[in-house]
Amino acid sequence: MTTFGKALERIETPIPGLVLWELPVHGDNRGWFKENWQREKMLAAGLPDFGPVQNNVSFNDAVGTTRGIHAEPWDKWVSVATGRIFGAWVDLRKGPSFGAVFTAEIDPSRAILVPRGVGNAYQTLEPDTAYTYLVNDHWSPDAAYTFLNLADETAAIAWPIPLAHVEISAKDLAHPRLADVVPMAPRKTLVLGANGQLGRALRAEFGDAAHVEYAAREDLDLMSSDLATARRWRDYGTIINAAAYTAVDLAETADGRVDAWAANVTGVSRLSQIAAAHGLTLVHVSSDYVFDGSAEGSYAEDAVVCPLGVYGQTKAAADAIAATVPRHYIVRTSWVIGEGKNFVGTMVSLAERGIDPKVVDDQIGRLTFTEDIARGILHLLADDAPAGTYNLTGAGAPTSWAEIARQVFALSGHDSARVTGVSTDEYFAGAPGPVAPRPRNSVLDLTKIEAAGFEPRDAAASLARYVTSLRAQASESTPSDSR
Repeated sequence: MTTFGKALERIETPIPGLVLWELPVHGDNRGWFKENWQREKMLAAGLPDFGPVQNNVSFNDAVGTTRGIHAEPWDKWVSVATGRIFGAWVDLRKGPSFGAVFTAEIDPSRAILVPRGVGNAYQTLEPDTAYTYLVNDHWSPDAAYTFLNLADETAAIAWPIPLAHVEISAKDLAHPRLADVVPMAPRKTLVLGANGQLGRALRAEFGDAAHVEYAAREDLDLMSSDLATARRWRDYGTIINAAAYTAVDLAETADGRVDAWAANVTGVSRLSQIAAAHGLTLVHVSSDYVFDGSAEGSYAEDAVVCPLGVYGQTKAAADAIAATVPRHYIVRTSWVIGEGKNFVGTMVSLAERGIDPKVVDDQIGRLTFTEDIARGILHLLADDAPAGTYNLTGAGAPTSWAEIARQVFALSGHDSARVTGVSTDEYFAGAPGPVAPRPRNSVLDLTKIEAAGFEPRDAAASLARYVTSLRAQASESTPSDSR
């Protein structure tokens, strides 16, 4: 029987993401009315904005009609327009909850959100039952489906009417038992810029996860009008954009300006459109260069941006675009050190070769190692942190580039006094080409990401480990004395 007058109420189930809802139904002598899907109210009540694109209705004229167990690569909002069903759901996703079962009766006063990969089945308990469901993707023969036999002994669903006495299709009878089911993999994660410093760190952090796909910057043409159809984007859950134009001085030239805006703004704009259209999470990596460096103290995430040069302007513009994606993480970082050519490696080389460098001492910030950025990105995704901007750098006392160089010399067993501190203006005086203005203060406040449960590593300790690893690599690559 339909229950009238209930308030909208959320009921959790043992299956992650599978949520049962009590719906308000208003009745009188003429019949009844309900809002089967009311986006604003349901979002306010905690329902995810899953973006339905199609409404399906399955009419069943006989009691005992049984269908399922089907898991599709999209989410469903299941309800009943007329009649009543016994619903059964089995988690067929890869993970610790694989095989978990939940059952409930559904009439017009109830609905259930069935997440991607959770097997769905039902048995009609009344004649002329109209089973309806909204989905957030269109059916495709190329999509990945997972099925489970209705009579699986492990799931052991307690069907109200024994299966021997009901109408079941031959296809449903032929589905595999749970022991033979290949679990549905998570939605794909695309790492763009996979050959760069951060991309390589993300590879190391993700390991051999089968659902992670890597693409070099040249593998996916962000300028192409075909980008929207270049992949079946509904199969993806996350795009991590680790690709960027980072030649800050070259960006000040005519050609560099064009390339920087194309890669850092137009490319991010197109990725943002795809993420918004398909309900994807977009991770966008930003920079301290969005600030002019004139502030006292550290920059919080909500500080007003004021970039000095072209590179900073492109990053600030991209931040504003990425923030329009409903599910986004803008990870703002500074002074990045990763695999390949970088400041620390250069200082180690100069120390070993007996070269005494001049290094700027009026720019203040913290080093950030790419492995920590990768670790922080995975933390935000895994913990389903609230969307928004997060500063992510090394922790500890801010310092200057010159002081970092001195630490590198000392860690390498050399005299730190060999490093001479100079002003930025003095360092770049007489430079042969354009020089991008640098923020003097690049210190980013870490309160927000720490509150999200992520603990940035101390920059000085990370530097010590990194220099030790560089020296060990150099030692291993040096031929031994075979005399």
